[in-house]
Amino acid sequence: MYRTHTCGELRLSHKGEQVTLAGWVQKGRGLGGMTFIDLRDRYGITQLAFNEEWDADLVKDARKVGREYVIQVTGEVIERASKNSKIATGEVELKVNSLKVLNASKLPPFTIEDETDGGEELRMKYRYLDLRRNPLKENLMLRHRFAIESRKYLDEQGFLEVETPFLIKSTPEGARDFVVPSRSHEGEFYALPQSPQTFKQLLMVSGYDRYFQIVRCFRDEDLRADRQPEFTQVDCEMTFVEREDILQIFEGLAKHLYKKIKGIDLPDFPRMQYDDAMRLYGSDKPDIRFGMEFVELNDLAQNKGFKVFDAAELVVAINAPGCASYSRKDIDKLTDWMKRPQIGAKGMVWVKYNEDGTIKSAVDKFYSEEDLKAWLDKCDAKPGDMLLVLSGGVNTTRKQMNELRLEMGTRLGLRKQGEYAPLWVVDFPLLEWDEDSQRYHAMHHPFTSPIAADMELMDTDPGKVKANAYDMVVNGVELGGGSIRIHDRQLQKKMFEVLGFTDEEAQKQFGFLMNAFEYGAPPHGGIAFGFDRLVAVSAGQESIRDFIAFPKNNAGRDMMIDTPSLISDEQLHELHLKVEQNEE
Repeated sequence: MYRTHTCGELRLSHKGEQVTLAGWVQKGRGLGGMTFIDLRDRYGITQLAFNEEWDADLVKDARKVGREYVIQVTGEVIERASKNSKIATGEVELKVNSLKVLNASKLPPFTIEDETDGGEELRMKYRYLDLRRNPLKENLMLRHRFAIESRKYLDEQGFLEVETPFLIKSTPEGARDFVVPSRSHEGEFYALPQSPQTFKQLLMVSGYDRYFQIVRCFRDEDLRADRQPEFTQVDCEMTFVEREDILQIFEGLAKHLYKKIKGIDLPDFPRMQYDDAMRLYGSDKPDIRFGMEFVELNDLAQNKGFKVFDAAELVVAINAPGCASYSRKDIDKLTDWMKRPQIGAKGMVWVKYNEDGTIKSAVDKFYSEEDLKAWLDKCDAKPGDMLLVLSGGVNTTRKQMNELRLEMGTRLGLRKQGEYAPLWVVDFPLLEWDEDSQRYHAMHHPFTSPIAADMELMDTDPGKVKANAYDMVVNGVELGGGSIRIHDRQLQKKMFEVLGFTDEEAQKQFGFLMNAFEYGAPPHGGIAFGFDRLVAVSAGQESIRDFIAFPKNNAGRDMMIDTPSLISDEQLHELHLKVEQNEE
């Protein structure tokens, strides 16, 4: 056998035993007549000891092996003279009496250490080497545990895991589809699923009651740190449920995962209306680890002669605690940060409430000290605090203030690692108006049900209809979202009409689902969690890339296998795709 034990297994209780290990050489070091090698596998590191007094030839062999060589050794477990409390095997080492090189290695292009010297693009090109590093190994082990515990919890709650197709029909709603040409049906295409939405609803029509799937999904959209072209969802659906049933079950899932894996007891999740989230935080996924809520100042700041505020739809402030000590240089830097194209603010007004009770502001000539004190009081400011004020269109200003709030929360150390603040955001708008296409689009998807109280507005004022939808948010990140679904054919038909579909278009795209609704479709609803995000947020990280074994870069490329790539003219012809001929 190649090994009797792993490199993370040996303890003092194994002292005196003859064992065989196999793994990769992490590093070697020579000390006079002795040589030590750290041997690594997935489970840990064991120190190997070689001594010229024991076997001089073996020391020579040991000094020939380089980093990342794959070796097999046999020897006696002995107690280390100099113990290492940083590793689990640190009380023992292996007195080697046999060494075999199983495979040599080129010098790696970067160090295989926790803190590596390799840049991101280089490490992605050699991802199989990057995955040997402990941080990535621990991330994938964490991901594994989340998957196992998710399955355990959902199984205990009566959910049935069912696989749904990857080659499906392209639909016009949502993000762009990845499409797959059909060889057998000329000119026709499959699409890769953005989610299993319609299939899980059909499973509910089929009477399967509770479904789940940890499933790969695909969206051809612009990438960022928390978005990949292919990603994983924990996808769930239930029949004969109302919103509260779903919130309770999946709040329970989150609590189960954090308790079992992180040892953390999450509090009960507060519920926040979408409208309140936008008014108080400028975001439908607010980070509530800290306060600094928005305070609207239109009533106090307008009609005082300051044209910037007078012409604005919204004047809004946040109170930055303890920031009255900011210098003018500090404020100018913050203002420049807000003016970056990514945020686009034209400027920022500040009001300092100094420790001695005096008030200083950038707009002193327009407002009396009494006026500014009223602002401070409305924002619950204390001596030593500073107000930061933005103005403009409602939606734009709230979005900009959200960015400023998060930045100040970070600068002031209020977004604490290891602290988790979950909540449910509920009652989203059902529809949003798109100026370019001059029509409504579904804010979640076209199968989301309106709340019962707003059903009549579907005919008279669809823009005011609230959706029976909900998002789970943790630390300012949307981890999952779902809704109670439409299960009535007539209501689904009305939804498609509001979205601008003709009857023919709706039948062509979704006729299979609408037809199914005629055969006893039960009330149903569900939710889907971004599994990659769920794991990353639990580890206190924003990027999901290092929680995926083989991710794409920001351009959507796999640097390791160099894809996307061209295919041959023969393949293009076989798939009935046009072949561009090179000009002579």
